[in-house]
Amino acid sequence: MRVCSLAPAATATVVALGADPDLVGVTHNATVDVDAPAVGGWLNPDYDRLDDLDPDVVLTGDPLQRDVRDELRARGHAVHHHEPSRLDDVLAGFAARGEAVGCPEAGAELAASGRERVAAVEAAVADAERPRVYCEEWDDPPMAAGNWVPDAVRAAGGEHLLVPPGERSREVEGAAVEAADPDHVVAHYCGRGGRGERSTPDFDARGWDIDADVHVLDDALLNQPSPALLDGIEALAERLHPDRFA
Repeated sequence: MRVCSLAPAATATVVALGADPDLVGVTHNATVDVDAPAVGGWLNPDYDRLDDLDPDVVLTGDPLQRDVRDELRARGHAVHHHEPSRLDDVLAGFAARGEAVGCPEAGAELAASGRERVAAVEAAVADAERPRVYCEEWDDPPMAAGNWVPDAVRAAGGEHLLVPPGERSREVEGAAVEAADPDHVVAHYCGRGGRGERSTPDFDARGWDIDADVHVLDDALLNQPSPALLDGIEALAERLHPDRFA
């Protein structure tokens, strides 16, 4: 199949499925290395360039890409659009992406192995005390993470704060975070990769009174509904419960 992936998570999933040789186009936002030309950004692809590539299927995801999905379909393209909002949706999406790119067995295996990895972490922390965790997806303005991140935190043995599972990330005030009294803060800022000073929150500069352990994770480990999220759950569990993962 000729596959064009316009969502970084979809591209990472295609690679995990072993179908990356079928990729004929990706966006320049891709977080994994693939041998395929870029066709613009994930919100502003080059539609004419994409038409020339003549893909059998185009992969999109997230509510922000609905307009892209609709434009592609209007231009006659077959589009597989996936909008997960919970951890179970992310895992099921591996199988769905596999079906979409002609690798149903690989998709089913990836979903099954993902569930096994989550179950292993959950078993390791099942009887541990759950620390309170504030996950910050963006810092200007401060955004508390939602969607599947609360499920990921729970799987890792924590109590996620401020946003219920499945709801979109939202802007938060310092007073709300202080009142939630987190034991841990996890910074995973979109597009920063989890490295450098700009990835570490400066609560003193904000005037926030937060007394918590601060952890910086690569944004793909929590923000991306791809197999990277499994690495993120494991990495988070190691930080919340180091005694269980010595």
